[in-house]
Amino acid sequence: MVGAFTRQPTEREARLLPSDLPRLLAMALLGAAVGPVALVWGLQHTSGTGASLMLTLEALFTALLAWCLYRETMDRRVATAVALLLAGGIALVLDQSQSGNSQFWGLLAVMSATAAWGLDNTLSRALAERDPGQVVLAKSVLGTTTTLVLAGVTGESLPPVGPILGLLAVGASGYGLSLRFYLLAQRAFGAARTGSVFAFAPFIGAALAFLLGDRSGGWAMLLGGVMMLMGVTVHLMESHHHEHDHEALLHEHAHTHNDGHHDHTHEVMPTGSHSHAHRHEPMRHSHAHVPDAHHSHSH
Repeated sequence: MVGAFTRQPTEREARLLPSDLPRLLAMALLGAAVGPVALVWGLQHTSGTGASLMLTLEALFTALLAWCLYRETMDRRVATAVALLLAGGIALVLDQSQSGNSQFWGLLAVMSATAAWGLDNTLSRALAERDPGQVVLAKSVLGTTTTLVLAGVTGESLPPVGPILGLLAVGASGYGLSLRFYLLAQRAFGAARTGSVFAFAPFIGAALAFLLGDRSGGWAMLLGGVMMLMGVTVHLMESHHHEHDHEALLHEHAHTHNDGHHDHTHEVMPTGSHSHAHRHEPMRHSHAHVPDAHHSHSH
């Protein structure tokens, strides 16, 4: 599919470009400012179990936005998964609304956080082929700067050393390491499916909240949780296979030579993953695939 390539790769991962800065700024604003602020406010006004389950809607927003912006596949199975997630979210809102306006608005704040993170996830799809370490570092610096500015504007005081260390540990694992793995997963099988895999985390949070004594939910919350779990499962069971065309393409990203799409040659064939600019020639074939960098065709 690809002709000979004589320039030797010098990087294992594609570096960030200056043109990526606007996207990184938007990701930092949504993912490190709007989302966390809405989530923390929501957690203060609703139950831990309800908030955890509501976080599953991040998969819904990610799937819809990936379909709208990147034309990722939205077949009958994915549509069913989205409908189940939406129905589950409605059940959660109805359940919490019976506990008063505070619980209701708290849950809507958490839902707003999932919408912000869904857009953040979709924007990050275009950076999935970049060096994930550089993406994490850039987003962390921009997000931290934005958060510090917000804290200064609102008059927030500096917390004690203990909570600061705890927050650093949460940020390093829940944001830094998590984002690195998330970008690698998006590279492998697209934004929507990555969002669905990620959507299993809220169920772990809901289970922990229940074990810690949170019994605020009713039958509607249980029904909503079951529907959301079914939606995530249905989406992950999707299988996509058909004959498709590959148009001529020149791009750069980390790749190997055993994936069926990179058979160009080097003077000295590298081993393992490496990055360099390379050209794909037009071809047509059939195999099971996901909406990665080489399968963004329309249906």
